[in-house]
Amino acid sequence: MAGDLLGHAGVLLADRRVTGSELHYLACRLSESLRDMMRVAESRGARLEAVVAGADGRRARE
Repeated sequence: MAGDLLGHAGVLLADRRVTGSELHYLACRLSESLRDMMRVAESRGARLEAVVAGADGRRARE
């Protein structure tokens, strides 16, 4: 979804006749996509931290 939105954003922003409503809709969808990507990245980071912590259960160095 993010890739499609970025492509659409490029086309939309190149058009000087774009309306405020169209930009608002695009901003909402981009924000939604970024929120999803952050959730996935945080989840993967937490899993990686658990693996790096090792067998003794201590947290990995930051």
